[in-house]
Amino acid sequence: MSNETTARGITYAEAGVDIDAGNAFVERIGPAASATRRPGVMSGLGGFGALFDLKAAGYVDPILVAATDGVGTKLRIAIDTGRVSGVGTDLVAMCVNDLVCQGAEPLFFLDYFATGKLDVEAGAQIVTGIAEACAASGCALIGGETAEMPGMYHGGDFDLAGFAVGAMERGTALPAGVAEGDVLLGLASDGVHSNGYSLVRRVALAADLGWEDEVPFDSPAETLGEGLLVPTRLYVRSVLAARDAGGLHAAAHITGGGITENLPRVLPAGLGAEVDLDAWTLPPVFAWLREAGGISDAEMLKTFNSGIGMILVVAPDRAAALSELLTARGERVVTLGRVSAGQGVRYSGSLR
Repeated sequence: MSNETTARGITYAEAGVDIDAGNAFVERIGPAASATRRPGVMSGLGGFGALFDLKAAGYVDPILVAATDGVGTKLRIAIDTGRVSGVGTDLVAMCVNDLVCQGAEPLFFLDYFATGKLDVEAGAQIVTGIAEACAASGCALIGGETAEMPGMYHGGDFDLAGFAVGAMERGTALPAGVAEGDVLLGLASDGVHSNGYSLVRRVALAADLGWEDEVPFDSPAETLGEGLLVPTRLYVRSVLAARDAGGLHAAAHITGGGITENLPRVLPAGLGAEVDLDAWTLPPVFAWLREAGGISDAEMLKTFNSGIGMILVVAPDRAAALSELLTARGERVVTLGRVSAGQGVRYSGSLR
């Protein structure tokens, strides 16, 4: 330490935290956050808290629903490749896709972004992705926290956490009315989404592949890293449309635990699910993971979404109409099976 530094004292910037960069970052992301405003928002960024008026949002007797999540070790690939623009979408999707499974409309979102050294450009890409995903879900980005933490995170490492709050009118919560004979509609995923990446990275290592190597499966991406960073699909508007159309009894977001663990979460005691694996084709990224890693079907179905990112449990007499509605909204819909007596998920056929 120089005599000059000792004489004037050590600054926060010299300790690794740049408040001026933080202020520049907040100014940079302001327009993106403002673009997500929706009825109910009462304040912008910069306060000690954010206000939201449920009455102004149109609710009479609301029940609040909250969800929180992160992106997991998918961030390792994003950091290593420098392709960070899509992880903001992942963060939002992992939270708001859970909210709609309760029957709630997402209202507002807050993010937590922690890093060792703030890169304003990279941070702006991340938060812009968060804001765009919020807007696509009808959800306002009304606050967040950016923490520069040298000594906790090294190099360009960072972590993300998201917090979403939604609402529904009392008496409209899901699941509700699930019965034997209900039809299971699967909504296709856009890729691996945001879970199972510890296994994904292990498979890539075993296959001696780097993130910048040519993608080893059919994909519009050029590199393996790019092919694995396809953002999580946002199902919010489609599920809410199905809810409003009538006949939706439950929705299960297929994340960590796959179909095997997540579908039973929305089924009442005494009821299970019959799922026909021949109903869909395993997408190329999953076929590569299974082959390169020697992964069993049981492990695939318990770790990954395997091509089905959301499952809707619907009344039999509404299945055709809801499938048509969802297809018109851009979803790729598969009839997977039905609800039956018993417990857990019983599979027939095989992953193809």
